[in-house]
Amino acid sequence: MKILVIEDDNQAAAYMVKGLKESGHVVDHAPDGKDGLFLAGSEHYDVLIVDRMLPGRDGLSLVELLRAAGNHTPVLFLSALGSVDDRVRGLRAGGDDYLTKPYAFAELLARVEVLGRRQTSSGPVTRLDVGDLEMDLLSRSVRRAGKPIDLLPREFRLLEYLMRHAGNVVTRTMLLESVWDYHFDPQTNVIDVHVARLRQKIDRDFPTPLIHTVRGAGYCLRA
Repeated sequence: MKILVIEDDNQAAAYMVKGLKESGHVVDHAPDGKDGLFLAGSEHYDVLIVDRMLPGRDGLSLVELLRAAGNHTPVLFLSALGSVDDRVRGLRAGGDDYLTKPYAFAELLARVEVLGRRQTSSGPVTRLDVGDLEMDLLSRSVRRAGKPIDLLPREFRLLEYLMRHAGNVVTRTMLLESVWDYHFDPQTNVIDVHVARLRQKIDRDFPTPLIHTVRGAGYCLRA
């Protein structure tokens, strides 16, 4: 499995990452809530391990933002806060499991593997929805308010990426790497041109725009 550990205690994170890698998993680490939110929103993970008390953005609000954006990756909360009320808050924020510190690594590993199996059994995502915009990933078709929208292959990839990250700001670098497979800045306006074309098809004939420019940051698709 590919796992993201979001933990600000470097010693605890190193111990956890080492154990997970030794168990055969691929592991990334984010040291704060800001970096954790970026990685969780821009990469595919099978399980997220999230500490509740994080600098930059706390674990509860991080998971709430992911869920609001349609990200349903299973989340295991880690916390020294172990009361019933604390566990309930974690689960209501969108967590799938809650483990109190200090914990035995064997129990953490077992819980992560259970969450990973649950994700696998749920099947792949074949449909994306944001407001009245619908994307069928199997038929490669797009509709808004029931009206078919014809997209070129690159426009489809661009829209798919925006929909998978709905509610989050998507930077130019993220788009270049994920939609164009560029790992450098080509110094062209290729993104601006494609976003403008996509806007014409997605927003032009509808009263409410879905694609928004976030000045100095990138773009955001939201209902």
